[in-house]
Amino acid sequence: MGFNDDVKAAAEQITAAHEITIISHIDADGISSEAILSQAISRHGICVRSVFVRQLEPLTMPQVPDDESFKVFTDLGAGQQNLLAGRGLKEKDVLIVDHHVSQPGDVTYPQVNCLPYGYTKMSAAGVSYLIAKQMDEANIDLAKIAVIGNVGDMMARETCGLVGPARDLIVEDGVRHRSVKVCKKDLNCYGTATRPVHLSLAYNDDPFIKGISNNPEGARQFLKKLGIVQQTPDGRWYVWEELSDEYRRTITSALAEQLIANGESVDRLLAETYRFPDEIPRTPLRNAQEYATLLNACGRWTKPAVGSAILKGDRGTAYREAEHMLGNHRAIIRNLLQYIIETGVTELENVQYLHVGGKFPDTIVGIGAGMALSKLNSKKPILIMCEVPEDKNLTKISMRTTERIIEKGIDLQKAISDASAEYGGGGGGHKIAAGAFIPKSAEQEFVNRVNRILGEQFASQGAGDC
Repeated sequence: MGFNDDVKAAAEQITAAHEITIISHIDADGISSEAILSQAISRHGICVRSVFVRQLEPLTMPQVPDDESFKVFTDLGAGQQNLLAGRGLKEKDVLIVDHHVSQPGDVTYPQVNCLPYGYTKMSAAGVSYLIAKQMDEANIDLAKIAVIGNVGDMMARETCGLVGPARDLIVEDGVRHRSVKVCKKDLNCYGTATRPVHLSLAYNDDPFIKGISNNPEGARQFLKKLGIVQQTPDGRWYVWEELSDEYRRTITSALAEQLIANGESVDRLLAETYRFPDEIPRTPLRNAQEYATLLNACGRWTKPAVGSAILKGDRGTAYREAEHMLGNHRAIIRNLLQYIIETGVTELENVQYLHVGGKFPDTIVGIGAGMALSKLNSKKPILIMCEVPEDKNLTKISMRTTERIIEKGIDLQKAISDASAEYGGGGGGHKIAAGAFIPKSAEQEFVNRVNRILGEQFASQGAGDC
């Protein structure tokens, strides 16, 4: 059996069901996965409903309905199969659609997971789309949603663009459907559809450009010296995608010169990006990165169904609510980032860590951790702990690192899974970003254990280089 066989088998399972419940994660990838499969299923004439959970754990398992419906778990489930068995779910009543490391339990459930087949750069939304397309070729219109999910789950970050089936199959389907436009050598920068150009440059630190990154006024003066017209006659700031090709080439060349002058690589200056020509200009829906951020805002603020409604076409009430959440989301994250920088972290040999207590929602601490890395010691992964509102005896762990550290042998998913299991907790994720729940009483022991595991990973890679 190969990956395509698994996809076909999943499509057959779904189309044979009479009633389906989708249980999905709350991030951009999970929301995109749900939107893809729920539309494909309903188009097939099957009754479907959806339940969103922030993580499969004992606290959230009661949200999985105890009924006769066929259960499809998306963007979760692969690493929590014992929980499904504990819930009494039978093998014939479950399908897992995931891209995380699988941890089989006493019951082995049917699963479509791209990871065991070597497709490490495809998210659950990508897997969901392939199933939907297998169900009906007409579902090609859902490729756009799969692109959003993949980009939102950082599948394009390391390689400055999607690769593998996510690029060769899904993006190309979106292009054929004319709902996705590929910009092959675009500026590797966030906010190109909504932010003034100088702010897009200033808030970008991948790559870090001296005098421009983290320096809005420096970025504005940089553009002024290049002769770039930054505002319309009525004073509105231009965004990147509104600039002429000539202006964009001028800026890109000057940024490259700035990097080279400071002895930095230009490898990450350009990236392949994905725009959506059917969306309104100057909105977050215009490109994959910003669209995914909007979905994350919905999920992190307990309204993933709002994000799903937008993916399904709601540009009225749902979109207005999401815009409000996005503004709040950004403000809280700015506060979190400022708190991390001002409070500071404790550095061990292989990790830096901080406990934010109950000051910030546990759903956003991972985002803050990732953003803080560029302003701290980026050579060490960062670990942030916070309280869990629903259970004061638990602590939420979020970890982030960089592509450069991954190249040195670090795997946060393995580190956090192994360490949390030793203390009766549970965790998972990816090499670059992972999370876990652990007993509050084990916080310091857990941090020390993660530090030792990361040290072993660093040493193992170093030995292999000799």
